[in-house]
Amino acid sequence: MESQKPAGLLYGTASAPSGAGSLKPANMAVTYCFSRLATALVAVLLLSFGSVAASHVEDQAEQFFRSGHTNNWAVLVCTSRFWFNYRHVANTLSVYRSVKRLGIPDSHIVLMLADDMACNPRNPKPATVFSHKNMELNVYGDDVEVDYRSYEVTVENFLRVLTGRIPPSTPRSKRLLSDDRSNILIYMTGHGGNGFLKFQDSEEITNIELADAFEQMWQKRRYNELLFIIDTCQGASMYERFYSPNIMALASSQVGEDSLSHQPDPAIGVHLMDRYTFYVLEFLEEINPASQTNMNDLFQVCPKSLCVSTPGHRTDLFQRDPKNVLITDFFGSVRKVEITTETINLQQGSEIMESSYKEDQMDEEAMEPLKYAEQLPVAQIIHQVEKLYKEKMVHYTVKKMNEITHAQRILFSSWDGFDLQCNKKPKLKDWHPPGGFILGLWALIIMVFFKTYGIKHMKFIF
Repeated sequence: MESQKPAGLLYGTASAPSGAGSLKPANMAVTYCFSRLATALVAVLLLSFGSVAASHVEDQAEQFFRSGHTNNWAVLVCTSRFWFNYRHVANTLSVYRSVKRLGIPDSHIVLMLADDMACNPRNPKPATVFSHKNMELNVYGDDVEVDYRSYEVTVENFLRVLTGRIPPSTPRSKRLLSDDRSNILIYMTGHGGNGFLKFQDSEEITNIELADAFEQMWQKRRYNELLFIIDTCQGASMYERFYSPNIMALASSQVGEDSLSHQPDPAIGVHLMDRYTFYVLEFLEEINPASQTNMNDLFQVCPKSLCVSTPGHRTDLFQRDPKNVLITDFFGSVRKVEITTETINLQQGSEIMESSYKEDQMDEEAMEPLKYAEQLPVAQIIHQVEKLYKEKMVHYTVKKMNEITHAQRILFSSWDGFDLQCNKKPKLKDWHPPGGFILGLWALIIMVFFKTYGIKHMKFIF
């Protein structure tokens, strides 16, 4: 009977369930694809956001630790003597004033002045050194600490300071106690030439000696980065031989050029500063400890139109880009500080500190209280010892005297000057000339008289 059913009915009843079942899996597949796509899109967005956040954190960390140094030092050297080199002392003291203002303490500054212009008899204003005309700015101040002065400023002492090869007796104020996290500023001024700088017109340091000293500093891990500035004639020749890493160098003039002076003062009678240092200091006066000014700005402070000479700089040994190097990385002493708005829980640490404090208190209570002993009466002790010594000596003397026999006393009493009671040395007898000596002297006088005047003058005498 089932074989006689119409085909359409058979196929229709069978096709309806078949069509509904095929539609349901298709919808599920589409939904699954959309969910996977959404998940992938969210993952991509999260990864991109995470990478952006990570890169932002890395940028902040790099900005925070961009210099890699933890302390700053400065070595400031004036190599010239005599009154007509007044400007070189003013150059050095001006840099000294700027680095102190920007945060480098005296304990991290080694100041070397070959002459004391403040106390020079020609100085119309004693105890002052001016760097601006009309005596506007006294750079000597009231708190200048000169570490090496006068004839202590020598090539040997300068190289010993840089390399650390100094006698153990040298005080800390004369030492460069830097390490591999120190940024060091070295400023030098004086009279120089092609490849050398004079020290007090009696000796000179060459560019090779200076380059080797810097290499020793690098090998001994005495600096992280080093900024070398020199204001002298043909100053660029002094950094041509440098070969140690992390050194940036600036000079006031190229090889073959002179470094010129600036601002003559009629009252003092000499030039007050050199041109290059004058404009560098004018630039530094606008810098504050939070300034973001970089080294590229320092390279442009004294163009040839102002300096007359051509300033130079060398950065090929320096690993960082000068535009990323702040002025305060060398001229200041800024401590890196991270400010956070998050709350930091110190309860655990405070509990530990409180428990340790209680333990210390218990230990102190368990220990017997310490008291200072009274000061010893030294004077009384010495007096008693001396008194006891005298008594012992008197007793010893009396005892020895009692041991002397009667015959010995008779024998000793016949010796002139012997004193048994005081045990003194024999007293010497007074010396008197013998009678024959007086007679001979008179005979000599008479003979000289007769020899001189003769017998014919005897009547005038008698």
